[in-house]
Amino acid sequence: MNTTNPTIRVGVIGATGYTGSELLRLLLAHPQVSLTRVTSRSETGTLLADYWPNLRGHCELAFTVPEAKDLAEACEVVFFATPHAVAMNMMPELIELGVKVIDLSADFRLKDVAQWEHWYGVKHACPELIASAVYALPETHREHIRGAQLLACPGCYPTSVQLGFLPLLEQGLIETDYLIANSASGVSGAGKQAKVANLFAEVGDNFKAYGVAGHRHLPEIEQGLSDMAGEAVTLTFVPHLLPMIRGIHSTLYCKPKDFSQDFQALYEQRFSDEPFVDILPAGQYPETRSVKGTNLCRISIQPIASSSMLAILVVEDNLVKGAAGQAVQIMNILFDWPETAGLSNIALLP
Repeated sequence: MNTTNPTIRVGVIGATGYTGSELLRLLLAHPQVSLTRVTSRSETGTLLADYWPNLRGHCELAFTVPEAKDLAEACEVVFFATPHAVAMNMMPELIELGVKVIDLSADFRLKDVAQWEHWYGVKHACPELIASAVYALPETHREHIRGAQLLACPGCYPTSVQLGFLPLLEQGLIETDYLIANSASGVSGAGKQAKVANLFAEVGDNFKAYGVAGHRHLPEIEQGLSDMAGEAVTLTFVPHLLPMIRGIHSTLYCKPKDFSQDFQALYEQRFSDEPFVDILPAGQYPETRSVKGTNLCRISIQPIASSSMLAILVVEDNLVKGAAGQAVQIMNILFDWPETAGLSNIALLP
């Protein structure tokens, strides 16, 4: 572990969205980070504290235009908090200039270029970089993160589903052709764009599914689960929109090969050394509010005797462990800092 406590110069590209805002909040409180650049083409010249009032008194930076050479001179690490299909256009130049990049978008998560282009509807700008990009789920790729230059931060739904199934797939304890993930997210997961479906009058007092026939996160989840299992898996993934701002609740279902296994002990042992995965005692079920504003993922395991099925319940904050907090955790691993650095806050209640 690095004990010299260096200060790393950091930049954030695209910090006008909810994920970018959360990333700024975490980075400005990080003991080993100096925030030196924050970019936005639409808000160039605007003070961060004027755009994000919660940052008043914490940062005097203004948004600048994102330029690779300027970022390389001012930063050792750059975070992309941009929409999909944006980071890939600047990535070759940043990589050539030697900058370490943590991308919160989906541009480098999928290893199959054709599959990525199918789901995101555009041609990938730099497919030659995909092979070297590290899919950076800390609980499974910690050793690959260390020393990497281009890191793809996992998506919010994929994080909850992968962590929920992880111990079972690693040990080959469940059937892999019949996995189900019933997931629900707060509306901040849809981003900050002005859309009718995201209006308060549309979301409040309402609960609905979307992307049932196919969601962009499905191939990412299946890729991760297949890597864990060492074979192809088949997942039915149905996302839902919750009438709240933050939080993800994923209820996972699977068929164990041996229902007599002690699944509670399995999960407790697998995650015993993971600082951001909390396995609840048997019979307790996680709530989204218990992780609000934190990098925690809470999991409960419930065998269902009547059907010989197993239910796994997973909660996380989609903006933290599902995005910005996980990105900071990745940075901590990258620089051999304590993984909890800047991420030890307690959940907000009520």
